[in-house]
Amino acid sequence: MFPRDRPRRLRYNPILRDLVAETSLSGDDLIYPIFVKDGDTEPIASMPGQYRYGIDDLGALAEGLVEKGIRSVLMFGIPRSRSPDAHDAYASDGVVQRALARMRDATDDLLLITDVCLCQYIDTGHCGIVSGGGMVDNDRSLPLLSRIALSHVRAGADVVAPSDMMDGRVKAIRDALDGEGCEHIPIISYSAKYASAFYGPFRDACNSAPRSGDRRSYQMDNRNSDEALKEVLADIEEGADIVMVKPALCYLDVIRRVRDAVKVPVMAYNVSGEYSMIKAAASQGCFDERDIVLETLFGIKRAGADLIATYFAPDIIGEL
Repeated sequence: MFPRDRPRRLRYNPILRDLVAETSLSGDDLIYPIFVKDGDTEPIASMPGQYRYGIDDLGALAEGLVEKGIRSVLMFGIPRSRSPDAHDAYASDGVVQRALARMRDATDDLLLITDVCLCQYIDTGHCGIVSGGGMVDNDRSLPLLSRIALSHVRAGADVVAPSDMMDGRVKAIRDALDGEGCEHIPIISYSAKYASAFYGPFRDACNSAPRSGDRRSYQMDNRNSDEALKEVLADIEEGADIVMVKPALCYLDVIRRVRDAVKVPVMAYNVSGEYSMIKAAASQGCFDERDIVLETLFGIKRAGADLIATYFAPDIIGEL
């Protein structure tokens, strides 16, 4: 028997095939992104099967997710209105702060991760403060981002995840948390966040598109991968505990390069556009949704991601 027949023998029996599989995926690897708002829960048209959850429904949502086996959620807030100082992002009675309290009252079995950014809350729709010349002012944005992170932790967040891509924000948040005695709170940094067309459905869900201009001056150029390593290593130096690559599917090479370069956990975000693209194709009978979702998630895991944020988490966890 020639050596080339050996893999075939290992694939013949389905139980043995599972035993020798090189890549594994479990519910512990998945983080479910959710959108929270005041008022009634409503579906997101561009993301079939996903919702903007009203705060009054979050207790039942939390209990249902735990029952399914979901261990972690990543929370995005949708405020009633925006303001020049992004007040609702850090207010003690802001939408995320109240959502955290509601979910924490419902269960202690969910890890509550919060997105830290300005785009949903500030009147310009940008991820940082915009100066008089129309440019995002990186350094002026850092104290505000730190204030948001602190408010989330005070309200019950277990982990904060800055997604703004301002230089130096990990150190600023780390210093702010440590100064408040919150040295135990980890930071997931959106370290390699690319300027991507795949964010379209998310911006629809949150109404978070910038009012003018774009985010290419602070999000990454999709032609670059060396730059991703520089961003990742800088964030780790500043105190990031987990680093993220976003989006996932067009950046599997970046996930692998980051995984090979660092010793901290690597997270990938299977973003809204990737989700909606699969949903649309499956609805047209192009392929079986379950099979394509599993293949997608295994591909992201095989590329080197330790954790995957995905809107498919509640639907697919029973298949793992």
